Amino acid sequence: MQAIATTRISILRGTATDAYGDEVDTDTPIAAEIPAALTEQSRRVTTRDDPTPRIVRYAVARVAAGTDIQDQDRVRDERTGAVYIVDAVSSMANPAAAADLRLDLRRTT
Repeated sequence: MQAIATTRISILRGTATDAYGDEVDTDTPIAAEIPAALTEQSRRVTTRDDPTPRIVRYAVARVAAGTDIQDQDRVRDERTGAVYIVDAVSSMANPAAAADLRLDLRRTT
């Protein structure tokens, strides 16, 4: 991992069916204690339709290349207990070294 880890995460994957027949996420960890660089940030945004500024919070994490993580997995920050949904997984191309994976996250708890 090239980024400096700020926490450790668990990757949660899987669904089950509840008593009403609805699909619900399970808290089954497929990997635990993975070093990650996790950053939460906020940005002030406006639109043409509504010029009133709003604060939007988002999170980005970096994990080592080759980590088994996919879109729509969930990530639990072991330090804070916060759970995030993985919106996107991306990586920069680098011929010299395996680049870290970038995770675009959305906080759920």
